[in-house]
Amino acid sequence: MSDSSTRTPSTTSVVAAEVLGTFWLVLGGCGSAVFAAKQIASVDDTSFQVGIGYLGVSLAFGLTVLTGAYALGHISGGHFNPAVTVGACTAGRLPWAKAPLYIVSQVVGGLVAGAVIFLVASGKDGWSAAGNMAANGYGANSPDGYGLLSALVIEIVLTAVFVWVILGATDHRAPAGFAPAAIGLTLTLIHLISIPVTNTSVNPARSTAVAFFHGDGAPGQLWLFWVAPIIGALIAGALYGPLFGEKVGAAVTARSNA
Repeated sequence: MSDSSTRTPSTTSVVAAEVLGTFWLVLGGCGSAVFAAKQIASVDDTSFQVGIGYLGVSLAFGLTVLTGAYALGHISGGHFNPAVTVGACTAGRLPWAKAPLYIVSQVVGGLVAGAVIFLVASGKDGWSAAGNMAANGYGANSPDGYGLLSALVIEIVLTAVFVWVILGATDHRAPAGFAPAAIGLTLTLIHLISIPVTNTSVNPARSTAVAFFHGDGAPGQLWLFWVAPIIGALIAGALYGPLFGEKVGAAVTARSNA
């Protein structure tokens, strides 16, 4: 009887891992932005900010990926992100035939999390989903008013960096066991850089999860948060092997790809 730890995970297990992992990423990251980023307290008629702000939201996204990758990475590779799946396929880490299964699972998990956030947030008197669901955007929908070109550039560049870190941390030559930490910290840094620009996507499933609940122009801008991360992932996946000497297929998803 073979050791169960060496068995290839079933398709059902992979789907469940990607749905649950993406659900957790969106619930933890977008949920922290909706519920906890902006909280005002008053003492002696003086109001002050007690919310977690950009730093807290950045840490929330990083921690969800870190914990999700440690918990589920050994089952599905822990992508939780269509851009990561595209990067892994481009780099030869995952067969392209499996990409649709991963991507659909990720989008479904994200949408379920978006629905949970909407349901919980709707329980607060006076709260409206329009403009308050942590959607990504540019122009009037950018947190700091950055335009389309700025959003396109930052999302391509940061997604490419994110996928490069993932491919490097999960390379068969890398130290074992540290990939989720490196990937989670990278996602934290990415959010610290780009929340003011686009509210940070680098993940089409995360963007889709809240765009339609958010409304306020977000659905019409969603195309950019699919196109830019996919371009960044294709760049990173195509260049990783030539730049760093990894042979295609040499490091399959034996470790977490977050």
